[in-house]
Amino acid sequence: MFRRRLLTTSLAALGIIALAGCAGSPAAAPSPTPTADAEPARTSYPLTIDNCGTEVTFEAAPERVLTIKSTTTELLLALGLSEKMVGAAFLDSPLPEFAPPVEIISDKVPGQEATLALEPDLVFAGWESNLTAEGAGDRDLLASLGVNTYVAPSACKEPGYQPDPLTFDALFEEFNQVGAIFDLSDVTNAIVEDQQLMLDAITPLEGAPTALWYSSGTDTPYVGAGIGAPQMMLDAAGLVNIAADVDDTWSALSWEAVVDADPDVIVLIDAAWNTADSKIALLESNPATAALPAVQQKRYIVVPFAAGEAGIRNVEAVQSIVEQATSLGF
Repeated sequence: MFRRRLLTTSLAALGIIALAGCAGSPAAAPSPTPTADAEPARTSYPLTIDNCGTEVTFEAAPERVLTIKSTTTELLLALGLSEKMVGAAFLDSPLPEFAPPVEIISDKVPGQEATLALEPDLVFAGWESNLTAEGAGDRDLLASLGVNTYVAPSACKEPGYQPDPLTFDALFEEFNQVGAIFDLSDVTNAIVEDQQLMLDAITPLEGAPTALWYSSGTDTPYVGAGIGAPQMMLDAAGLVNIAADVDDTWSALSWEAVVDADPDVIVLIDAAWNTADSKIALLESNPATAALPAVQQKRYIVVPFAAGEAGIRNVEAVQSIVEQATSLGF
């Protein structure tokens, strides 16, 4: 039987219906009613996956998981797997207040020794760079020690594995692959159904207003480029990314290019180490950007860092972006 109540509770607990910077509370999306006699899909083990070019075989559902990055942590929490998480690390923002308790073992990527001390059977990483000899451990070495590794496919960088561009279909396929790993395809299918309904209910902005996705940086801004999660969300919201022609997920962009593009709105990524307020202060003190109409008229849209990377918050981020832009007159 589909765990619809658990799913709804998990999503709400993760704050997926309460993004920071929202103009208002989003309307609840209708949920499909599962067939009463529907049998949940079961995973047939061993399950072998080609993950970013590394072959990973699961003999059974993982029981001791270390997550690295907010996106991986929040997905497992939404799946109701907190009791199988031996720890989480390198979170981009605090977990929502009502999320199940999880031990945060490090503010940064844990080292190999700290990783092995937890005796995980899986390290679920948000970035490929999390799994190196300088990070949580080289994938081949960890495998030789009996520790499986899995990188969110949306973060794969090698040609043939990197989504180009990332789409919501690819993101939802990622959710379903994680569900198969944990023998929870019924839950991830329900999540995907709910998120697709929410996405379909969003009316994109009219008039193709342009936007700068300002992630970080001071001397040179680091912006959402043309093939990653920012582009995917801006497209869904009906905004035109001024860096859409840059063939990357995120990229440096000169302030001169920003001024020349003269974006209608500026999406500000809010992170503890580079807050939206600090970005606003920079934009309004920089003589070049201070003259931009979007800055003078404070046409800002705020998105939490954890919602700006590919993950379970992206659909709600699109809804929030549309609502905030609408409140600005678009």
